[in-house]
Amino acid sequence: MGLPGGGDESTRDHVYDAIVVGGGLAGLSAAIYLGRSRRDTLLIHSGHSMAKWEQDVQNYLGFPDGISGNDLLARGLAQAQRFEVEVADDEIHDLKRNHGGMLELTGVARCYIAKRVLLATGLTHVPPEIPGVKDCLGKSLFFCKDCDAYRVQGRSTVIIGRNNEAADYALSMLSFSSKVAICTNGKPPCWDEAHAEWLAEYGVPVMQQSIRSISHDRGHVSAVTLDDGRSLSAQAVFATRGDVYHHDLAEQVGARLDEEGQIIVDRDMRTSVPGLYAAGCVTPANCQMIIAAGQGAAAGQAINRDLFEDSLRRHVLPRHGLADYGARYAS
Repeated sequence: MGLPGGGDESTRDHVYDAIVVGGGLAGLSAAIYLGRSRRDTLLIHSGHSMAKWEQDVQNYLGFPDGISGNDLLARGLAQAQRFEVEVADDEIHDLKRNHGGMLELTGVARCYIAKRVLLATGLTHVPPEIPGVKDCLGKSLFFCKDCDAYRVQGRSTVIIGRNNEAADYALSMLSFSSKVAICTNGKPPCWDEAHAEWLAEYGVPVMQQSIRSISHDRGHVSAVTLDDGRSLSAQAVFATRGDVYHHDLAEQVGARLDEEGQIIVDRDMRTSVPGLYAAGCVTPANCQMIIAAGQGAAAGQAINRDLFEDSLRRHVLPRHGLADYGARYAS
């Protein structure tokens, strides 16, 4: 269910208890916890969750036969809506503290105001700019060995990259395949001496030529062709070009970031900005779906507790005449 762009003045001035930005696993999990805590919660998403790239998630607890990323997201959204979480299809481009001390978000459709905001904006894996790559994403070209090494065991595997992470990927894949090679795609390796020695020790071939193309059949890799004309047989490819962390909103309000651009949070998912939380792959957490969902749950609980404690300080909890109720049963 999406919110219409615009709305009347009362709708635009509505102050939510919490707004969750991002409809991936972290955002959905947080929204479910906040909805079940009877918090006035809005989930804003733009439909760009990286989970959509995963056609067969095999390591999410409770799905022994696997589940697609799209199905997992759809189930999570339905679950959040069951607990009366409002949902808006929008893309947020601005976050600030308004004159009333609330957090104000500006999207393409309209503005939103909240007492607390959770950023679950995630990251984007950067695929190599090689012909054939985009057709193979999520089918035979992957970014995460912890997620996908098991599914490609026994297959010839090429790692595209030139840093310590690429070397680690190649060495780790030796537990899953007897045929592993690294392609640095025309650039010299920049891994350290220890990794160079390990690659030599285990005989991992390193190709420094540029990659001309990736051959595939409907997204299933068959070969990696180098500029010198050589063709490497491959049934799986892992890319380690890097990630782009979607931290712009946090940066706008001065939240602390680490050297990689991840939003720094404490154990309760609080950022350095009061009232602003972050969870999932935009933080230094290991970027796994189930970890993101766990972080989202922790953030949802922390936001609810924060709002509760604020209500105690301001003496604004609901009042139900409980003294009279107690007196009736005391006699």
